[in-house]
Amino acid sequence: MRPKHALRILATVLFVSLTACESLDSERADAEGFEEKDAKSGGKLFGDLDLLGGGSDEPTNSGIGVNGFLWRASLDTLSFLPLSSADPFGGVIITDWYAPPESPGERFKVTVFILGRELRSDGVRVSVFRQKRDTAAGWLDANTGKSTSTSLENAILTRARELRISQSGG
Repeated sequence: MRPKHALRILATVLFVSLTACESLDSERADAEGFEEKDAKSGGKLFGDLDLLGGGSDEPTNSGIGVNGFLWRASLDTLSFLPLSSADPFGGVIITDWYAPPESPGERFKVTVFILGRELRSDGVRVSVFRQKRDTAAGWLDANTGKSTSTSLENAILTRARELRISQSGG
């Protein structure tokens, strides 16, 4: 079995097990600091576009509008889910519905909000949505708990730290 395939299976199993039997807890990202981000970009629509970074500690401060480590880490962490939308300037990643092969009677959708340009623990918010198939073959909303969102946030933060360390060479 290829390591990438095994990692996807492990991530799916972890994802499914964390969402079982928990209460629904919806989160919403607020637009606090939106005007501040616009002012920092100098009024340009896309700021100074530098998607690859210039080797600095925070490469995205002159590029995509949100922290590049958090952005890349979010995409890496959610790579087993199909993407529906990804906005690097607004910092929003939305996946499409995903039904794990192990449990085809349920499906998941994830939205990630990257809230700033700094690599901080409060710089990412994750909302997880879960649905179960009912007897009439329709999808009904099911509960998922805050711990699922928190676990994904922690996985993204861990990956972002790894990316930062690998870029700094140490």
